[in-house]
Amino acid sequence: MLIRAAVCPHPPLLVPELAGAAAGELEGLREACRRAIRPLLEADAGELVVVGTGPETRAFDSSAAGSFHPYGLELKVGQGEPVLPLSLTVGRWLLDGERRARLQSVAFDAEPGACLELGRELARDDVSLLVMGDGSACRDEKAPGYLDERAGPYDREAARALGEADAAALGRLDPVLSGELMAAGRAAWQVLAGAASAGGGPLRGELLADEAPYGVGYFVATWT
Repeated sequence: MLIRAAVCPHPPLLVPELAGAAAGELEGLREACRRAIRPLLEADAGELVVVGTGPETRAFDSSAAGSFHPYGLELKVGQGEPVLPLSLTVGRWLLDGERRARLQSVAFDAEPGACLELGRELARDDVSLLVMGDGSACRDEKAPGYLDERAGPYDREAARALGEADAAALGRLDPVLSGELMAAGRAAWQVLAGAASAGGGPLRGELLADEAPYGVGYFVATWT
């Protein structure tokens, strides 16, 4: 059963040392992430699982490492050779060793049905999720994917669904459109939707942040 969840974005610039002089631009987003994950750290029931997109769907040991070296910062989280995708690396950094968590990646291009089933599997026992995912990367001309007029409506619906704990709406997100808009969080959000559908009663959502400072949609939400 899904007990609670936090949804956070995973831009590497969340790490202040990496952002440098621009660190202050994302401080509000960092604070929203801290607020979202605080209940996960304080909880004493259920396993904590960090879910994020990556090249493949696979589980990692809770001690697995990730690195920000590809983004210009010699910072490693976890133990051993870095193997985690960016989403799980940022998730580990946000937890900052406060609580051990299982790490689960889901392929960027995983079909919605597979994402939903993975979520249901994760929620067979009591579980809390930290779900890492960005919205579209096409919100303006300076965005990684340039401006796409479909990005605004896509992100508004994603933000609404995350803020209202609308699992059904997340489950309907189109993987083709999501790919065209470079929405890196789609598959991870659909894992959350699957976990929410596994039973345990209705969930209440709260949207803590909805920003696009670099043309990429960043959302922070909690489900309880």
